Amino acid sequence: MKETLSIVKIGGNIIEDNDGLFQLLQSFSHMKGAKILVHGGGKKATEMGNKLGIEAKMTNGRRITDAQSLDVAVMVYGGLVNKNIVAKLQGLGTNSIGMSGADGGSIRAHKRAVQEVDFGFVGDIEAVNAQGVFSLLQTGFTPVFCALTHDGKGQLLNTNADTIASELAVGLTSHFETTLYYCFEKKGVLRNVSDENSVITHIDSHSYKTLLEEGIISDGMLPKLHNCFYALQNKVKKVCIGDSSMIRNESTTFTTLTL
Repeated sequence: MKETLSIVKIGGNIIEDNDGLFQLLQSFSHMKGAKILVHGGGKKATEMGNKLGIEAKMTNGRRITDAQSLDVAVMVYGGLVNKNIVAKLQGLGTNSIGMSGADGGSIRAHKRAVQEVDFGFVGDIEAVNAQGVFSLLQTGFTPVFCALTHDGKGQLLNTNADTIASELAVGLTSHFETTLYYCFEKKGVLRNVSDENSVITHIDSHSYKTLLEEGIISDGMLPKLHNCFYALQNKVKKVCIGDSSMIRNESTTFTTLTL
């Protein structure tokens, strides 16, 4: 029987909330078995870019990463945010190690092809070095991945953290029974975005199609759920979406996704 692995992805609003982040990291530290944390930091990158006079460029809610914006992303994701999280986890007794996709050649990507929009230095993932990440986990380290990958030719790339979490979960199914958690400020996927308590507690592939047709799932939740079902279709055991209470050992309301 395979060991269990929990992969927890945390969103920007949690990173911005010092108390909320610490509470989540406490819960994460108490999780049993092997675990990986994945984080973004887009809001912090925008804030830092503004201080440096580098304006964030967006199209349809997606970030365009030019050379200057990439420098900010590397500084913020791989430096400021990642090392603060690692230090906090060390303080909580979790022997964490900060990672980008370039470290250990763990996540290789290619620069997104230009179609209607040139997203710049944005990466689409090609491969996960599952054996390398597995070796770190077996040694007792808890990897903390930021939203950066590399192309194998010396170029760093800004890459969606939800996708990184999903690809890591899929890549490590050969070694573990894997559960993927997407933690953000909401209690789960909401039927009514203006009602915080309208959580849809279970979504399968059939009900997902219905929710799409009804327009209940849209905008920013669409790519997240795409990553969820991609993971489930590739042998990830379970995917959950909710706030930080979801990963505590207590009964909470959140969304569970299955095929």
